[in-house]
Amino acid sequence: MRVHLSALGCRLNEAELERWAGAFARAGDAIADDAHDADLLVLNSCAVTREAVAKSRRRLTRLKRENPSAKLVLTGCWSELEKPDALAAHGIDLVVANADKEQLVTLAREAFADPTMPAAATRPAESALFQRSRQRAFVKIQDGCRWRCTYCIVTVARGEERSRTVEAIVAEVRELHASGVDEIVLTGVHVGGYGSDLDTTLEALVLALLAETDMPRIRFASVEPWDLTPGFLAVFENPRVMPHMHLPLQSGCDATLKRMARRCRTATFDALFGELRERVPNFNVTTDLICGFPGETDAEWQQTVEFVASQPFGDMHVFSYSERDGTAASDMPNPVPVEIRKARSREMHALGRQLAHTRLQQALQQTPELEVLWERGRPPASSNDTSPNALKTYTGYTPEYFRVRTTSTEELTGRITRVRLTGIDEGALTGEVVAAPSAHNSRRL
Repeated sequence: MRVHLSALGCRLNEAELERWAGAFARAGDAIADDAHDADLLVLNSCAVTREAVAKSRRRLTRLKRENPSAKLVLTGCWSELEKPDALAAHGIDLVVANADKEQLVTLAREAFADPTMPAAATRPAESALFQRSRQRAFVKIQDGCRWRCTYCIVTVARGEERSRTVEAIVAEVRELHASGVDEIVLTGVHVGGYGSDLDTTLEALVLALLAETDMPRIRFASVEPWDLTPGFLAVFENPRVMPHMHLPLQSGCDATLKRMARRCRTATFDALFGELRERVPNFNVTTDLICGFPGETDAEWQQTVEFVASQPFGDMHVFSYSERDGTAASDMPNPVPVEIRKARSREMHALGRQLAHTRLQQALQQTPELEVLWERGRPPASSNDTSPNALKTYTGYTPEYFRVRTTSTEELTGRITRVRLTGIDEGALTGEVVAAPSAHNSRRL
């Protein structure tokens, strides 16, 4: 079969797509970049907000319109929460529950695959990854969550916590590195809760990856700030563990955090952030903020603004609160008017841009040279030169997850090179490659 994979929402959904792409390829199926070219369409949907549900519906409709003859497989959180009759109206051929995602490839092939698919259709393991323009791999380490934040529908859709074994994750990371991947992002619904069902911890997993693989860059997706074991922060002393974490704050007001059923208060968050920066001076923390949560008064909002302004965040994902049926917050009294939610969101976005710019200025002043993993290059918009040595603009990321741009006639895609920083432009650092990359990667730790 020719299979087109599509995802909306979180990094976990992206990680699942990458695993399915590799599994389909190993089974002899071809991964199609374009939905028009596919025999099978797979959509990994999202339902974290009303807008995410609407996007999932639109994406499903578009896929079906682009290729009405293809079989359509739907999975993800929206498929868990939507009524069966509503899903049936979209012409879906197979719905795979979140609990059965590990078997999605097998289920789809059993339902639709031609058993005589020739072995020549098999592609190298890395093709499924890089065809989707990924210079890093998202590795799913667990699913589900045991906590019940009052605004979150994902825990309802994903169910209880289920961790993959250390051995399985180590084997996957070894395979990815052998395929040319030099950076992984450990992802899940509740990353910090990894191992709660296996009598192990996220710290133990990272130590195993450092000891048993040669992956140069190990990074984390979103980790709840209350999950970290006492010895966890020591893993950042190893340069292969990137000095960046996404720690969701959600609110800078303790009263609001209590209504959210968050297990971290502002003083604890501030202390954790301080310890991270003390251990690694240029450590970068990014975060999530919800604006206009039910019951959030003007005074509570001002507390959030003041607390966020005191934290040197490198970036923020800012959301206006969105009601989700089935969550405790949807029934809370004193909802904030939508226009006030939007106004607070605009205020927080502006503050986030200011904080991010300050962090880039600090990086420029404190670390004149950084290592960057480069993603795919693009020719300048005004250029018609398509020769191999044409000048291209490349974007990449430092260990701290600062975005960097450069121009080069050398092929940089997928390489790690040392870069001399020169300035800031449109929310990114700019720089010059210090030396041309080697035949493979310029850095091996």
